[in-house]
Amino acid sequence: MNTRYVLLSVFLLFSIYILPANYDWGKTGHRVTGEIAEKYLSKKTKRAIDELLNGHSLAFVSIYADEIKSDDRYRKYSALHYVNFSFDKKYGEETPSERGDLIQGIGTCVEVLKSKTTTKDDKEFHLKMLIHFIGDLHQPLHVGRGEDKGGNDIQVRWFNEGSNLHRVWDSDMIDNYGMSYIELSQNTDELSLAQINDIKKGDVLDWTYETQALAKEVYASANVGEKLSYKYMYEQFPIVRAQLQKGGIRLAKMLNDIFEN
Repeated sequence: MNTRYVLLSVFLLFSIYILPANYDWGKTGHRVTGEIAEKYLSKKTKRAIDELLNGHSLAFVSIYADEIKSDDRYRKYSALHYVNFSFDKKYGEETPSERGDLIQGIGTCVEVLKSKTTTKDDKEFHLKMLIHFIGDLHQPLHVGRGEDKGGNDIQVRWFNEGSNLHRVWDSDMIDNYGMSYIELSQNTDELSLAQINDIKKGDVLDWTYETQALAKEVYASANVGEKLSYKYMYEQFPIVRAQLQKGGIRLAKMLNDIFEN
């Protein structure tokens, strides 16, 4: 066989099975969360955000934190997209990563946005990052196990294509559903005021533990090498939709808390 084709085949396999280690919800998922959040912003918060983002929507800037990953100047932010700690521990009982993590990243963003002394540019940057990080917080495998890179090392088949468990939850199910981020955000479940207020309860750590509990279920939902298709989509996609909706509602709550005080 031609050496060039052998090398190309190896590269393609490497791309499929090794490289996807830093996926998030994917572009569509993050935009859904941002679009949903817009519905729950107060007028005061909306005005403040419009000024910081120069009129751009939350959905528009929601993937900024992924877009900058290819820029070496922002490499230090890569570890802030996820948090890994033992499932039988509380956050902080183990030494946090010295590179930082998702919880620390969210905390820094809130601190900068609340500060009276930080510049507009700093606030704009950290607002974009916060929008993305809250989305990440609601993808179960961003609160998964460190030893398998949040499911990236768990190879599965998605219909007839090679994938991994993390990517299935980031984008494969969302892409398979075939709706745009606008369509998904317009077709969320109807929630009562009591249900919305219940979603808003707690803080970042409470939401982290809730997402981690889902991560345990996700790990139990598939085996290495398993072919996932229609049945998996039927059983698991409602959880994806619910998490996107929760992420949007909670993002709006955080932004209202920041800009109304």
